[in-house]
Amino acid sequence: MPASEPVRLGRKRALPSCPNPLFLKWLTELRDEAKEKGLKIQYTYQKAISSLNKYPLPLQNAKEAKILQNFGDGICKILDQKLQRYLKENGTKAAGICCVVFLQHQTINYKDITERGGGGRKKKREYVPQKRSGGYAVLLTLYRQSQIPGSKGYMFKMELQAEAQHLCDKSFTVPDLGSKYTAWSSVSTLIQKNFVMKTHNPARYSLTEEGLALAERLECVEQGTKDGPEGDREEARSEGEGDESSSLHSPTERPSCVALPRSDVDGMGLSENPHNSHATSRTPNAPRLLPGTYEIILCVDFIETTGGSSHCKQELVKELQRNGVAFDVRKLNVGDFLWVAREKVAPVPGQLRAPTGRELVLDYIIERKRMDDLCGSIIDGRFREQKFRLKRCGLRRPCYLVEECGSAASHLSLPETTLQQAIVNTQVVDGFFVKRVQDVRESVAYLTVMTRYLTKLYQNCTLICRSRELEGDGVSDEEESGTPSCSLISFAEFNYGAIKNKCQTVREVFARQLMQVSGLSGDKAALMCYTYKKCASEAEKEKLLSSIRYGKLKRNLGPALSRTVYQLYCTQGALS
Repeated sequence: MPASEPVRLGRKRALPSCPNPLFLKWLTELRDEAKEKGLKIQYTYQKAISSLNKYPLPLQNAKEAKILQNFGDGICKILDQKLQRYLKENGTKAAGICCVVFLQHQTINYKDITERGGGGRKKKREYVPQKRSGGYAVLLTLYRQSQIPGSKGYMFKMELQAEAQHLCDKSFTVPDLGSKYTAWSSVSTLIQKNFVMKTHNPARYSLTEEGLALAERLECVEQGTKDGPEGDREEARSEGEGDESSSLHSPTERPSCVALPRSDVDGMGLSENPHNSHATSRTPNAPRLLPGTYEIILCVDFIETTGGSSHCKQELVKELQRNGVAFDVRKLNVGDFLWVAREKVAPVPGQLRAPTGRELVLDYIIERKRMDDLCGSIIDGRFREQKFRLKRCGLRRPCYLVEECGSAASHLSLPETTLQQAIVNTQVVDGFFVKRVQDVRESVAYLTVMTRYLTKLYQNCTLICRSRELEGDGVSDEEESGTPSCSLISFAEFNYGAIKNKCQTVREVFARQLMQVSGLSGDKAALMCYTYKKCASEAEKEKLLSSIRYGKLKRNLGPALSRTVYQLYCTQGALS
């Protein structure tokens, strides 16, 4: 048989390892040379070699290689120089080694390669999530929510996890033993494949057009109305997600969460009758903790036990232990003390540690202030920022615990009258409950009493988990049947929402700028952000904010403050 004719066998002949052998050879030489000299550029050459090996088509010159990953101007310039030198030494026909000759040895031409997706590989299978996987549950939940008349068209993370859990065999919050991935990890795959869209902060999840079409097919399969996609099914899981297994709690045994008491006792809003607790709106399938399945734990910020005056901070821990208070030291992004309802989880035979139980944050948080700390925070501006963050943390009962209210204030850089006025303003103007104590022991005594009271208050309550974004009025099924309930947010969501340096919107940055102006509180700044409008003249700009009403008393901001803000943002050049 003539050598020029291709050999036709039952199976196509394997393609050469690389259709660009010269470029591969030169890159390998460059990599080996850099490796001998100990240069880090060897890793760049290695990445370029990997990209070149994956490319199924021949290249006419090095400039065409710029479409490949890890091929920059530098590498392409070197390869072009080597190619020009090679052509001068061996003639222009030698370029066939790089491109033309490669095609002569193929049993298929360029058209065949492109039609078959490159290199004769099979067409990529359609993405269809495996039944009862994380992606399957998320798509179905978003689809069903979008079909509800008057629905908002999106869902928040906590809301979506709670609704999708009964459709999935794996937990959306607790990873499998020996793995760090949960069913929620599949959402990244759905976003990458353009089935789910993630927008806003806090994140909102909704279906794209492709996702809606796929979810409709999955819903048909779920309802059994018609045959679903078979054969080409690819399990919806992100990198590292292992085999689907049952979650720690079956859907029928999953605990739930509850609403908090609203009447005021001792200034902190402690209710003697938890049956009168206020329930917020929530999803019917929200996880819940039934009475007797959880315990109340005091959480202490690790800053309160380390650094600074070690003697006082160690005394705090010793006093809590002496009083028999169940506490846990951890990082709190806002506040110094709070209480969580932790699910009781039985140890698993053969495992060293028991599985981690769910944690819901009670609506009480305490910020502890020594007089010297209060003085320093007023001077550097932290005091006002801390109060602002406490109001926005999502807990309804913030409290200030002030220590050393006696003669200790006379030795500080601010007058004692200034500190006392700041404490009164915190209570009267800002609406915080303020508890005054003399030393660490009195602080621990107050924390001990609070812990025991909250334990008694919540002992017969069903705790229902709610998302931080879902605030509203509503009555739960438990309340209708006579069982008291409280809706609380999870500790993970609370602590994430309280991060100090997370991404901010333009409006939030603008509000923080406004709060640096003397006399501009958080309420005034928030109101300004929502009432801005364009003005025709300079005089209107000066008086723009003067008639805006703020706060409970609906007072005007006034012309002086309006003029200050106008000068700050509209004055050309430096401010005098």
